[in-house]
Amino acid sequence: MVFDPAGIIGTSSTMQEIFEVLNLAAPSDATILILGETGTGKELLAQAIHRNSHRRHGPFVVVNCAAIPETLIESELFGHEKGAFTGATNRKLGRFAIAHDGTIFLDEIGDLPLATQSKILRVLQSKEYEPLGSNRTQRANVRIISATNRPLDVDARSGRFREDLFYRLNVVTVTLPPLRERVEDIPLLAYHFLQRFNEKNQRQVKEIDPRVLQVFRDYAWPGNIRELENVIERGVIFCKGDTLTLDNLPALFQAVSPPAYALGGPPGEPSEPSLLDYEKEYILRTFQKVGKDVHKAAEKLGISLEELSYRLRAYHIDT
Repeated sequence: MVFDPAGIIGTSSTMQEIFEVLNLAAPSDATILILGETGTGKELLAQAIHRNSHRRHGPFVVVNCAAIPETLIESELFGHEKGAFTGATNRKLGRFAIAHDGTIFLDEIGDLPLATQSKILRVLQSKEYEPLGSNRTQRANVRIISATNRPLDVDARSGRFREDLFYRLNVVTVTLPPLRERVEDIPLLAYHFLQRFNEKNQRQVKEIDPRVLQVFRDYAWPGNIRELENVIERGVIFCKGDTLTLDNLPALFQAVSPPAYALGGPPGEPSEPSLLDYEKEYILRTFQKVGKDVHKAAEKLGISLEELSYRLRAYHIDT
């Protein structure tokens, strides 16, 4: 069976190498660890792995380990019996039970507390667990795919993450590249999202201005594919014609749009400022104008606080 990446856009050499690895790994029952920055599409890749496995007719269960409070995580994963703790008024199935015969995707596994890590390790070693408040051992017939944006190898050496669990999860590792390292995929992704949000919002935006694509190629994309998706959706909503232009993008993109020579005009001299120079200057000017208030600056630039923080660090702008 050839790995089918349906739903994943990517013709870059890096993505093709990932698909080649998964062509061999997906049909097996091996644990797979997906590494990558926030917004690179780790859950989407996990879904594709599940679809290409012998468990594809079973459930695919997602657990966001970072979003569940530490006091509830074991109950969510393994379930509990009635009366197991204060407030446990009914018996509850855990995610491992729900994922029986299928795949469980442990997203942001690096945020799991150490006590819970030991129980995940037991599942991997013996395929067994006990719900909270129960003495009955349950079988865990599931495949585990995990993901994180943390350096688990570093966390393992420092004791923040169990080293034995890291090795169990790390049978097959796939690292999704940030969008800035696969710029050849940006036009494909942009038009893919354009079509999606045309249908969602009943619009007829047919083209993307070349200057927009140029800005997209040179942009750092701290939010990666998720950020590109949000930018395209906003652009489709505000576009009044049939072509997405810089005027339809957040203020930051308009401010750092490339000069004419960047799109095939007369070549600039070596001293010509780069696109990153334009961006840094605009951010710095805006940041100073609002008295270094990061909330006001982010709002004025039309970007999130996370994106602004990334740029302030990258450009060494004193806050």
